[in-house]
Order: sequence, then structure tokens, then C-alpha cells
Amino acid sequence: MATNKFFKSLLFTLTIAISLFGFCIEDSSAYPVFAQQGYANPRAANGKLACANCHLNQKAIEIEAPQAVLPNSVFEVEIKVPYDTSRKQVGANGKKADLNVGGILILPKGFKLAAKSQISDEIKAKNKGVFISPYSTEYDNILVVGPIAGKTHQELIFPVVAPDPEKDSSVKYLTYPMYAGGNRGRGQVYPTGEKSNVNAFGATQAGQISEIVTTEKGEANITIVSSAGTTTSQTVPAGLTLLVKQGDVVKADQPLNIDPNAGGFGQEETEIVLQKSARIVGYLAFCFCVLLTQILLILKKKQFEKVQAAELNF
Repeated sequence: MATNKFFKSLLFTLTIAISLFGFCIEDSSAYPVFAQQGYANPRAANGKLACANCHLNQKAIEIEAPQAVLPNSVFEVEIKVPYDTSRKQVGANGKKADLNVGGILILPKGFKLAAKSQISDEIKAKNKGVFISPYSTEYDNILVVGPIAGKTHQELIFPVVAPDPEKDSSVKYLTYPMYAGGNRGRGQVYPTGEKSNVNAFGATQAGQISEIVTTEKGEANITIVSSAGTTTSQTVPAGLTLLVKQGDVVKADQPLNIDPNAGGFGQEETEIVLQKSARIVGYLAFCFCVLLTQILLILKKKQFEKVQAAELNF
């Protein structure tokens, strides 16, 4: 049973990888598949989303969703991931590239990604070329998208269908929390714990830089000699701009290059009400009764004033 479950999970992950990325793994540091493989639930007990473990820089996002929805209704949840489109990031190959964006949406239990037949032509046009998938077979209420081109997709639109409490007894007419995360740019840490090339690399020891050699791959091999004569060598990945030169004296952990990070991750939360249509009808009926009562009271008051005026004239 455990083996079958493992293979099902592996097959699901590979299917998403093929659909999303076509096995283009060169710039894979921002792929949600890493979170899917490493975290059964992407939201920790303290509310932190798994994406923040690799994307260390914080950037603001916005979430827009209806305040209330009816059962079986299809609605949009929009995550806005704004950034300066003129900025570039360092790719895994060390070359400058446009920023990608990605997003995650954690819906209440029972809420799911709408089927193609339920999505309007307008939403289909907005999401052309965008593939949204469930986080896993267990958590189909968690949706992920990306990485996709940031210049044309700073607004991520998730078409969602609301559950029906009449068909699912576990769903109630209540107010539910909803969590969203959005990222632009590559991450600073790989799932293995290693740094990516989107970092400022610090000196491993204090001392004087005796030599800087650039390799054929564009990497910079920096040799530092301490005051005690200890020699260390470290490599700064290709594509990064050095802050130091040969002969400079550096302190331990002093940055050797300009921080190339142009992106960041942000998360927000909001609430949504699963509303019963009968409650809306009842509320409207109540408002109508109150309005009618007020009108009748005003008319009665006018009638009483006329009677008083007549008695005074008599």
C-alpha cells in the first residue's frame, strides 16, 4: 500500500512537471514542484508558506476575491504580483533574463479549481497559456501556477468553483479564510539547502585578496590570504558583479559581489463567505418589511397630524 501511494504521488508530480515545464529544468529554482515534493502541506502551523523557505526576499502582493459566493458558483480569485518589468534576474546559466512569476492559492476545503466547461470565455482568454494545477491529489483545494513570464502575467487569475453543502455534509455555510502567495524571480536557496547564484557571497575568511581568476564558464575564483598566512579559495558564480578587486583587504563574511536578487515572495490572506441563497431572500424580505413598516408609520403620522389640525380648526 505504501509503495502504491509513493508511485501515485511520484506519477502526479511528474505529470505536473511535464505539463508545466516540458522538462526544461535549466532555471528550475522557482518551480512549485520543489515545494510539492518537499512539503505535504505548503502552509506551516505558524502560517508561513513553503515558498518563503527558498525565496527569502519579501515583496508585497495583493489578493482580490468576492466577499461572498453561492454554492456551485464559479468566481475569480486574483493574485497581483507587481514588479518593475525593466529589472532583470540572473539565470542559472549566469545570463540576464526576464523575471518569472508564480503563485499559490490555498482555498477552504471543498473549494476547487473550476472545470474547463465551467469557465467563461473571458477568463479563458485571460489565462491563455497559463496552466493551473492542484497542489496534490490530497489537497485539491490548493492551487499552484508558474513559473510563467512576468511581463505578461503580473495578475494571476484562478477560476474557482464553490462547493454545495446540500451535497457535501462536511461543508457548511460559514466564513472561511483564504491564503495566497505570489513570487517574482528565482529563489536564493535550493531545496537541498545550497545557495543559488541569486545571492551575495561573503568572504570565507578575513585577509587580502591575492588573486582573482575568471574561468571559461565565467566564474570568479577568488584567493584570500589571511594575516596568519592561511590561504583559502572560493568561487563566485558566473553573471555576478564583483565588489572587490585584487589587493583589496576584506573582512570575514564581507560581500564579494553585488546582491543580484531582483525578486521576492509575499503572502496575504482574506475571507470569503459561503452564502445560502435562502438567507439572502430572507434578508431581502426582512428589509422589505422594515421599509414597508416605516412607510406605514409615516402615513399614519400624516393622517394623525391632519386629524389634529381639523380638531383645532373646529
